[in-house]
Formats: sequence, C-alpha cells, structure tokens
Amino acid sequence: MRFSVSRQVAAPLFAFSFASPVLPALADPVPDTVLVTASRTPQRADEVIPDTTIITNEEIARAGAGSVADVLRRQRGIEIVRNGGPGASTSVFLRGANSNQVVVLIDGVRIGSSTTGAAAWNAIPLSSIDHIEIVYGPLSALYGADAIGGVVQIFTKKSQGTPAFSASAGAGTYGSRQYDAGVHGATGGDHSLSYALSAAHEDADGFSSTRPGSSSYNKDDDGYGRNSVNGRLALQLAPGHEVGAQFLKSRLGAQYDSGASSYDTHNEQDIDSYAVFLNDQIMPNWRSSLQAARSNDRLGSFTSAAASGASQIDTRQNEYTWQHTLDLNGDTLQVLFGHRKEEVLSSSGTALNRSRITNSVAAAYDLRRGSHLLDLSLRRDHSVYGGKTTGAAGYGYEFSKDLRATASVGTSFRAPTYNELYFPGYGLETNKPEQGRNAELGVRWQVAGAALQANYYRNRLTDMIVSVNPCPSRTGSCAYNVNHAMLEGLTMSAETRMLGLDLRASADLQDPRDETTGKQLARRSRRHASLAASYAVRQFELGTELQASGSRFDDAGNANRLGGYGLLNLYTTWRFTPDWSLLLRLDNALDKRYELARNYNTAERSWFAALRYGIR
Repeated sequence: MRFSVSRQVAAPLFAFSFASPVLPALADPVPDTVLVTASRTPQRADEVIPDTTIITNEEIARAGAGSVADVLRRQRGIEIVRNGGPGASTSVFLRGANSNQVVVLIDGVRIGSSTTGAAAWNAIPLSSIDHIEIVYGPLSALYGADAIGGVVQIFTKKSQGTPAFSASAGAGTYGSRQYDAGVHGATGGDHSLSYALSAAHEDADGFSSTRPGSSSYNKDDDGYGRNSVNGRLALQLAPGHEVGAQFLKSRLGAQYDSGASSYDTHNEQDIDSYAVFLNDQIMPNWRSSLQAARSNDRLGSFTSAAASGASQIDTRQNEYTWQHTLDLNGDTLQVLFGHRKEEVLSSSGTALNRSRITNSVAAAYDLRRGSHLLDLSLRRDHSVYGGKTTGAAGYGYEFSKDLRATASVGTSFRAPTYNELYFPGYGLETNKPEQGRNAELGVRWQVAGAALQANYYRNRLTDMIVSVNPCPSRTGSCAYNVNHAMLEGLTMSAETRMLGLDLRASADLQDPRDETTGKQLARRSRRHASLAASYAVRQFELGTELQASGSRFDDAGNANRLGGYGLLNLYTTWRFTPDWSLLLRLDNALDKRYELARNYNTAERSWFAALRYGIR
C-alpha cells in the first residue's frame, strides 16, 4: 500500500504540536543564536521562518574521522549515498531532492561542478569546519539556480580574539590517520587585524569499495588521502569598514574498483574557493557587502597506464555579489546584484569546453510587527537558458513566547548542467530548467528545558531532466525534460535536557516519488530517524547516536531493493586539562552490514581515537 503523507500527516502533526508531554522544568534553550543563511543576513534563530538547523562546532568535534556527509546524515531531512569509504563519490539528498538540487556554500562562496551540478562532498575537509547551517526548502529567490531542496552553508574556522593555537592527531580502524593544526587571533585598536590559518592531512588504507556482485569488483582495499589548508584575514579600516580575504584548498586522492585489473584505478579531486570582500556601514541603517569570489572543481580519473586511461574535467565559477541591507525602523530591506560566470575545460572533447554567464537581481523584505513575522523575496536570473523569476513568501505568528506557527510558499529552479546540455551522445541543448513549487506548514514549541518542531512540506517538480531511451530527437538515449516528481513529507524533531542527560531526536516521514512513473525516487527511503543522547560528568562526556532508515530502491524502476538499517555509534571525550582532551569513538558498534548503493561496501564496526590541544 502506497504511503501517502497527505493522508497521514494531519493527526501526527496536530498531536506532536499541541499535546502536553511530561517534560522537566530545566534550563531554557540557549538564547540569541544567530543564523545567516536563511536570509543572507544575521538573524536571531527565533525570528527565522524557514526550517533551519545548525551543526555546532562541538558536534563536528565529536565526529572523529568521519566525513562531512557522515555529520550531515545525522540531521533531520538528510540522506546520503556513497560508493564505498569516506573518500568515495558521495551524494547528499535534502528532503528527497537530488544532490544537484541543493546549493552548497563555503563561507558564502558557491562550490560545485558545472558538469554534474553537484558539490564534491568527499573532498571537503571536516577538520576545517567551524559549524554548518542547513536551510530546508526552496531558496532560489535568495540564491538563484539549484536551491530546490535547500541550502547547506559551511563556515570554516575564524579568528576569535586572543591569539591561540590548536592541534590534534588521531588514528583508527582501516589504517585511518588524521592530523591538523591551526592558529587564530586578532590585534586590538581602531585598525584591528584578525587572522586564522589551519591545515590538515588525513589518509586511510580503506576497504574494498565494491562487493563480489559488482561488475567492477576487486577485492583490494581502496584507500584515500586528503590534504587541505584554509585561512582568513580581515582588516578594520575604520569603525564599520572592513576589508579581507579568505580561501580554502583541498586535494583528495581516492582509489576505487574497476574490475580485476592490477592497475591502481583512482580519482584526484581538487576543490578551491577564494574570496575578497569589503563590508561597509555606509549609514547607521545601511550596510553594504561587496564580494568577488572564485571556486574551482577539478576531477581527474585514471583507469590505466595508457594516456587513453586518463581524463580530466575542470570547472570554474567566478562570482561577484553586491548586497545592500537597510534597517527600516526594525524591518529589513535587502537588495542584491549578482554576476556569475561558469567555465568548463574537459580533456574528453571540446563539446563541454564552454562558458555561460548568469546575471541576477534580487530583493527581500523582512517585517516584524508584534506577534507577526513576514518575509518576502523576489529574484530574476538571466542566462543562456533564458530568464527565470522566482519568489517566496513566509508568514509566522507567535501565539506566545513559547509557541509559533509558520506557513510559506516558494518557487525554485535548477539550471541544466553542462552534461545535460552538451555531453556528446547524451546532452540536448534544448533542455530547459527544472522547476519547483513548494508549500509548507510548520510549528515550533518551546517549553522549559525542551524544544519541539514539526514541518510539513509539499514540493512539486516539473520538467525534471532524466535519461530517456529512445531520445525524442535522435537515436539512443539522452537527457530530456520529461518527468514530474513530488517531494512530500513531515519532519519532526525534539530536544530536551533531563537529569543531566541531553536528548535529541528526529523523524522523517516522506514520499519522494516520480509522478510520471509512479515509482519511488531512487536511493531515498520513506522513513528515517535519529536519536542522540549525551551526558557530562566532571571532565567526561559520554554519548550515543542511533540512526535508522527504511528500505530504498537502488534504481528508478524500483527493481532492486536496498534493505533498511539501524546504526549505533558511541563516543566519549575526556578533557583532562583545560587545554588537552582525548576523544574515543566507536561507529557501527553492532557491526551492521548494510548498503547505501547496491554492491558497494560500507564500513563495518570501526574505532577512532584522537588527542587534541586547544580550542577546536
């Protein structure tokens, strides 16, 4: 029987939102958390209308040797697929949306490949990250193309006043090793200079990425190595006026299987992001932010010693944004101008060696009137695929300081990738952008010591680009605008503190389906959930994480089912001096055998230990 969110959501949403759970009257949640991504400007968390979550520095520190994707998969609304270990190709699904339907930013700089449309999650160094903000739902009205499922913004480590040094070293199962070090600080005075610089190396011997049933199976271990460095420098020219630069460089070498060949088949992936910025307080109520940024995504694949066994695809994005933010008696008006140029250079032929320019203008207005909150945004993007106008409106009403309900609507689009437009024998230059139309209801309730939230969403996608055979305009297969899809679901989350125990739980009931075929979208489950608990006593913190996912299908035709799974992770941190700490972590403690992609291995029970100095 088909699971339909629309028929089953009303009762759980009502019960979750307005029932009276028995919860202890403990300390209130930490106030005044500030988020940036949901509105492109700093905003108190209790004034943000879109569904948003933040992954803190502490959560990232507890992840050990895990990847960015491993940290994300513990959050509500997120699933991942990986073709092997942490260095392997990785996809991140946000509310059922594809990886290429999610915008990924590093310190405000957009990253990703113009040929695939997706970010190289496996190349992003976890040790460089301070915190992560995730905004769910369509944000094309603020960020342009591809923000159908949401936006993930990664913030690297920044300067924090007094000069300080930090470092860590760790090792674990599969020959994993990890080292990182960093320094940050700031000078005082009217012309203060802040700085931050960190570097990291990690590698592992790994395990075989494939299983015997795969046509690419090779029983050898597939390891990886990653080197990264990132930094930021900012100078205060005068009070309210700041100029600076930031960068991140990461290089990943990852082995993979391509059959019984003795050649060391591997990928070499580089991601870089650079930006220079100028922030000015032009008037007491008028701020200006000007940024010039560049990001590179380079992928080299090597399958044999012959020259024909090597291929290279490099993509580059140059982006210029000028944002004006005006405070109008408590309301906020933003006006944004953007220019982005994408370039591709491929060794596979000249068909992909092209560039395209997107020019954008956007405006947003945030209104606060007593118990009423209103956000409006509108954007116009123009590129080789024509002009696209997107908009969003969100309304929130505070019944009390503890209970708030929200409703929002928004449109979005995804630009066709270079592969979908120009790849020989596959792309069609007539392909149009995919389009999304989302409606959402949410409720948030904070009671002493606890916070509960529920969001129901219904995101209908049209002109979906899929591979079809036969192709309407030529023989063989091709990418073509033909499908419709529905991303519908209910996300629930809760946090509380009880008898010194911090508890967090989330559950997703969703129905990501292809409306053209009636099938469940590949590699997305209808139910997944997580539970985390931690307890601190003296210098020790003890924690456990439980992740559960229902069954999925590995293919669009729903012929190959992947079983559901549950994972138990355990960790402890011992801070034996104010500056020194020891992390011990055990992942997949019950040694669950499961697949995220058919015939690809996942890690068995594995441990990791790290010694750390200073503030992470």
